[in-house]
Amino acid sequence: MTDPIALLGRWLDDAGGLDSLDAVAMCLATADATGRPSARIVLLRGLDERGLRFYTSYESRKGRELAANPRAAAVLYWPQLHRQVRIEGNVARVSESESDAYFGARPRGHRIAAWASEQSAPLESYAVLEARFAHFEARFEGGEVPRPHSWGGYLLVPATLEFWEGRPNRMHERSLYARCGAAWATSRLQP
Repeated sequence: MTDPIALLGRWLDDAGGLDSLDAVAMCLATADATGRPSARIVLLRGLDERGLRFYTSYESRKGRELAANPRAAAVLYWPQLHRQVRIEGNVARVSESESDAYFGARPRGHRIAAWASEQSAPLESYAVLEARFAHFEARFEGGEVPRPHSWGGYLLVPATLEFWEGRPNRMHERSLYARCGAAWATSRLQP
């Protein structure tokens, strides 16, 4: 296959599709301005020819790191299929309208939690977080919950994608796609 984004879409479908938490759990690695890395699991919430989308607080640790160093690596791993995909590339915020559309489709409690949590900030007690949630629940009672300006989406634009399939005797199959302008260069890697 010459289009790695289409191949990734097919593998996602094989793993359960974008509605399956097991399929979309993605390890996202970022680094601060000094190069110190950090990684966490996020949910892949969209895939198209532009790249991979995920959503978070712009003020979270990952948001601050992406503001200082807008590059990331991600891994999707499906052990039941003996497959994984590694992605590396630049990251940019998605449009306000795209963030609004995704936010509006989230469950109401998730939208309220985006207001209540100052993601990655120290928490003096869980009771404080619960009180903040109750405050915003009351504030938005009976109405829509708008997207906080500190929350939105990111697009990981792949520069490389590596597809790995497990094989007997650790003779794994690895295919690397590297962006070359509008096309992709493809090579095989040894296991």
